[in-house]
Amino acid sequence: MNDLITRELDKGLLTLTFNRPDKLNALNNAMYSQLGDLLLAATDDPQVEVILMTGGAQCFSAGNDLKDFLDNPPSDMDSPVFRLMRVVMDLDKPLIAAVSGAAIGIGTTLLLHCDQVLVSRTAKLRMPFVPLGLCPEFGSSLLLPRLLGHARAARLLLCNELLTGEQAVEWGLANELHDDGEQCLAAARQLAARLQALPQEALRVSKRLLKDAHRAELQATVQREGLLFIERLHTPQAKAALRALVKD
Repeated sequence: MNDLITRELDKGLLTLTFNRPDKLNALNNAMYSQLGDLLLAATDDPQVEVILMTGGAQCFSAGNDLKDFLDNPPSDMDSPVFRLMRVVMDLDKPLIAAVSGAAIGIGTTLLLHCDQVLVSRTAKLRMPFVPLGLCPEFGSSLLLPRLLGHARAARLLLCNELLTGEQAVEWGLANELHDDGEQCLAAARQLAARLQALPQEALRVSKRLLKDAHRAELQATVQREGLLFIERLHTPQAKAALRALVKD
């Protein structure tokens, strides 16, 4: 594996860090594949108790690598990005996100599947699917209205509204607000330690129960969104919008 995502296991806490700072941690196909592999391995690794996902103290993720999306668009539901979605949804170990700076597109929708989300005041969440000629993904069209109500979900998914870290906590998309990225990471590690001190089997059973109530509906939504997303990628509007943002 390359070092686009770094892996650190320390006393039961697995920290996965997006490591592409020159691209603001934009996720490409290689990173989707690697992250999926790392999470699958963590599922079967008895040494892993809690997983922390972060982009470091400066930037969580600018979302999809748009050039990679243009050059190697997902062609079906077995593409790396959709495989990763299934892995995340099936994960039974606690998943914590520590978010600073940009969390764009899948950088935000990924947070909807985390068990705890901590943000810094620098966090900026946005889902610009419609301006790019695309549609919501990763179950966001189901989860956001359920979490926020239709009106607020529409502000995010239809109007491309930006949320600050403070607003993300106020709206219930995140649990804790911290002054900067380093404090956010430190607090996430402290929270992980609290979870690690609990009976692990009971923790995983409880997470499954929290997720099982809407698992089938969520899987169906992700499938429906994914097929429409692939279809939208091939439209003239999406191709033009993506090309306009890609810098060679």
